[in-house]
Amino acid sequence: MTVRVGLLGSGFVSNFYMLGLRDLTGWEVPVVASTSVEHARRFAEQWKIPEATADVDGVIARKDIDLIVLGVPNHVHKDLVLRCARAGKHVVCTKPLARNRHEAREMLAAVEAAGVLHGYAETEVFSPAVMKAREFIERGGIGKVLTVRAREAHGGPHAAWFWKKELAGGGALLDMGCHTIEAARYFLGKENKIVEVLAWTDRLLHHDRTDAEDNAVLLARFAGGELAHMELSWTARGGLDLRNEVYGTEGVIFTDVTRETPIKVFSRGGAGYVVEKAEAETGWLFPPIDEAWTYGYREEMRHFIECVAKGKMPRETFADGYVVNCILDAAYHSAETKRWEPVEYE
Repeated sequence: MTVRVGLLGSGFVSNFYMLGLRDLTGWEVPVVASTSVEHARRFAEQWKIPEATADVDGVIARKDIDLIVLGVPNHVHKDLVLRCARAGKHVVCTKPLARNRHEAREMLAAVEAAGVLHGYAETEVFSPAVMKAREFIERGGIGKVLTVRAREAHGGPHAAWFWKKELAGGGALLDMGCHTIEAARYFLGKENKIVEVLAWTDRLLHHDRTDAEDNAVLLARFAGGELAHMELSWTARGGLDLRNEVYGTEGVIFTDVTRETPIKVFSRGGAGYVVEKAEAETGWLFPPIDEAWTYGYREEMRHFIECVAKGKMPRETFADGYVVNCILDAAYHSAETKRWEPVEYE
């Protein structure tokens, strides 16, 4: 079966989705839709997509489309998912699922009622390094996992809407904490719920750009007693920093996909594009071999395409996105109260 994908959104994350799909088989994207038809046309030309349009509802309604993939800003996730559910369309949504748990719950209820397949596009748990780490955990290579430390940091978002709390739903904690939370759940087991959190948030640098936090630290305690420590930043210089540390009774696992790359380049005159969120193209540079593969875009796209072809629910669903939003809501509450706060899942 060739899975026909309707792509909604023609910006940053949609480009990475296409990079992820590029070397796979069993799919085609006949149409891309954007609020800016000119932007959609440029995107379609770049990726040789036959049709570009601003008619989002028309794409969702098309009978020849098997899967809708949402690469759009946070504030339109819920509305588009509800439209997909009403149309009976399988749907994949980028992270975070929603701006808060209430929106996420409504989205989850809609796709469950419609009986459609739903995928939560959390790249971190499809990153080959993270999946390999999980293999070692499952085979008992580091014993019982006790603590996880994760860091996601860069100098700030690429698009204007990220900086507006009302549109995005939050700042660095929401934008990047969704990655680290799901990584921690992946390492420690989804059945082992996060029961309480303690969070610190602050705006340390970008006072003139955002009304949200640009830095955060989150501690999450699991039902089994384990602890996850997460650092999130929009003020970190030197480019994208993605790290995980998993500590067990019999060993430890480190992943570092943006700084410990197998190629190092020194350039005096400028090397051109190096990596997402890079702040320089001269001096010593550390480009990943294949960004879409390294970050998890290729493996998540492979998985979602295979699931639609087989009629099988993905391993990351809106239920996972909902859980992450519940944890984030508790974290924001903790940042206000400055106390450990329980996570409410209902």
